[in-house]
Amino acid sequence: ITIANRERALLADIDYKNGYSLYVGIPFCPTVCSYCSFSSGALGDWEHRVEDYLAALMKELEAIAKMSEGRKADTIYMGGGTPTTLNADQLDRLLTCIDRHFVRKGLLEFTVEAGRPDSITKEKLQVLRNHGINRISINPQSMQQKTLDTIGRKHTVEQVYEAFHMARKLGFDNINMDIIAGLPGETPEDMEDTLRQIALLGPDNLTVHSLAIKRAAKMGQEEREGKRLTIIQDEIGTMVEMAGNKARQMGLFPYYLYRQKNIAGNFENVGYAKVDKAGIYNILIMEEKQPIIALGAGGSSKLVFDHGNRIERVENVKDVSNYISRIDEMIQRKQTAISTWL
Repeated sequence: ITIANRERALLADIDYKNGYSLYVGIPFCPTVCSYCSFSSGALGDWEHRVEDYLAALMKELEAIAKMSEGRKADTIYMGGGTPTTLNADQLDRLLTCIDRHFVRKGLLEFTVEAGRPDSITKEKLQVLRNHGINRISINPQSMQQKTLDTIGRKHTVEQVYEAFHMARKLGFDNINMDIIAGLPGETPEDMEDTLRQIALLGPDNLTVHSLAIKRAAKMGQEEREGKRLTIIQDEIGTMVEMAGNKARQMGLFPYYLYRQKNIAGNFENVGYAKVDKAGIYNILIMEEKQPIIALGAGGSSKLVFDHGNRIERVENVKDVSNYISRIDEMIQRKQTAISTWL
């Protein structure tokens, strides 16, 4: 009820019926986490195709801009994967393309997931600042080094601190951090320490996920092979409750909620934010209030009709090589669908 009331108040100030949101996907990460099933791959395996991918993505961006003339983008969200696996020059060129083709006047929010601390540099953050990015994510998932090593996140706890402080010094005043309850081997005591360390940093948003293991993830495959990672439902419930309590102590209040398939203990993911820092894109996509035009490999666009009573999806292929070679087909798919929405 608290979330519903907060969403209603936020949506009252947005002309979402006549706008849309843009999602730009970068399907590369420094490494692939063991619990992840997103359409992303380790940068080391795809470095030779990154430039080709960007060329295809920018071609799709230019085409979508022409298709959606007359409509205003309310929010832009660059996710993945990890967009900051791109180098500073690549980030600059991609953001310049967006600036050139999309009207920024009246844009409520532009988020870039700088999720992996080991992908963040001062040069990249400065590029984001130069392009007016007003919301970023720096996502530790846990502040326990043993856990980071177990799940395949090749960064250190110290790098989380360094990246966060660097972003603050450069003027970012809306920073989200993600944590996950139920990671392998973690106890409520570990979660308590993670929350203590995050409170020291003081993020503007905190997203608390309950572990959801998909079949495609390495962790899910290990489970099917009999290597089950013990997750105790009661402990996850305790962790989720602890996170909610700590968020409120930090002056962060819930503003959106969603569940996923295979989520541990049938819990949920909850976003907490300061009063004026709620992630608008998150609300718009979860409540299906307006079209989300998704670009890039694995992008899943949602077109909203009749006040949300009908939703049509337009999928891009997930494989990076197929996306590059079939980009004209991806654009045509959107042209056909968007013409019915406009």
